[in-house]
Amino acid sequence: MAKQISMRKFAVKFTAMTSISIQDSIMLLPVSKMAETLQGSEIIKLAGEIKAKIAQGEKIYNLTIGDFNPEIFPIPQALTDEIIEAYKSGQTNYPASNGVQELRESVSRFLHTRQGLEYDANQILISGGARPLIYAIYQTIIDPGDTVVFPVPSWNNNHYTHLSRGKAVYIETKSKNNFMPTAEDLKPYISEANLIALNSPLNPTGTTFGYKELEAICEMILEENRKRGEYKKPVYLMYDQIYWALTYGDTEHFDPVSLIPEMKNYTIYVDGLSKAFAATGVRVGWAFGPQKIIDKMKAILGHIGAWAPKAEQVAVANFLHNDDAIDQYLEHFKSEINTRLQAFYEGFKKLNALGYNIDAIPPQAAIYLTVKINLTGKTTQNGEKLHNMADVTAFLLNEAKLALVPFYAFGAGKNSPWFRLSVGTVKTEDIPQIFDQLQQAIEKLK
Repeated sequence: MAKQISMRKFAVKFTAMTSISIQDSIMLLPVSKMAETLQGSEIIKLAGEIKAKIAQGEKIYNLTIGDFNPEIFPIPQALTDEIIEAYKSGQTNYPASNGVQELRESVSRFLHTRQGLEYDANQILISGGARPLIYAIYQTIIDPGDTVVFPVPSWNNNHYTHLSRGKAVYIETKSKNNFMPTAEDLKPYISEANLIALNSPLNPTGTTFGYKELEAICEMILEENRKRGEYKKPVYLMYDQIYWALTYGDTEHFDPVSLIPEMKNYTIYVDGLSKAFAATGVRVGWAFGPQKIIDKMKAILGHIGAWAPKAEQVAVANFLHNDDAIDQYLEHFKSEINTRLQAFYEGFKKLNALGYNIDAIPPQAAIYLTVKINLTGKTTQNGEKLHNMADVTAFLLNEAKLALVPFYAFGAGKNSPWFRLSVGTVKTEDIPQIFDQLQQAIEKLK
């Protein structure tokens, strides 16, 4: 209280010497360096622009959202029924800080039957979605100044590194590798790394690691840890596989421990319900890994109170035992997502064949398509030149009524001509109209 009073006295005195208000002067008072320098989300900024246009009555095809329209992609009916039953039965008090026992046992069984991974209930941590788990991993492993190595484009690793006061090493990936990092890309930084953050299937690209590529990275991590010995902090691998159930065609999901069992000592997985079952708002995520790491993460999240609601935990525990319902849902869900991804891919390839500087990477997984739309240097009918990718993004939104997320929002270079396209909220019948509007808009450029 005394500190607050003294700060207000400072604000009053400062205001007396200037023309600004007391409220404005308080806004100038210092906060932590971390908070002061934390960057806002480019995706949230873009979402605000889209929302404003929709509020003004414009019809925008919003393909930016890494989420699902529940009217198009509802959660499994069996899960809905379990959630309702859990609330009816009064499952509304505090859950255990690491997740209810029944859910952790169900996740253990799910990992065994679906991936062949062997983790007992005590090696599994439940939280309100995957984000708190990622935060806890960073806080558990990273001391101020420690090095986090991650590829770009990728989702939010730059921000989590900043929150943990670590040193970020960005690895700019290449389209020829489907924007997945290689051991060769990571090798120059392995000796200084404390955490390598990987995601497969990758948000924002919808691409995945191949067997040999992931195996080479794992072998490099193990070799580095042998050099460090038992008394030096090892390099850990955070492996975010939240989209792993959503693969298409011949694409196969690979994970570190299945490839090399010794990686179990150094790998912390991030996973959950949100993407595979269109259940982003249900907020049930899980992490699993070395016992000590999971225990420390549990302690951190226990202080934050980031657990998933108990009713949802009980419901998911029961749902994960319903193998028939899971199989039926995934078969239909994946087919619908893949149909949309393929339709967009074919549409972009047609524009490419017509000579436009547009391309796309064939869909592999998740709900995303990687799209190249290179319009920099072009001029609009109003005489405005598209100097950079921010201009191109705005042009697509304003003229084609198409909202995509540029890769620079995921840490890639500002000049990257690539975008993330999400199909979680799009209707199949709208896709031809989207391409008509895009082509018409591009044809007006000079």
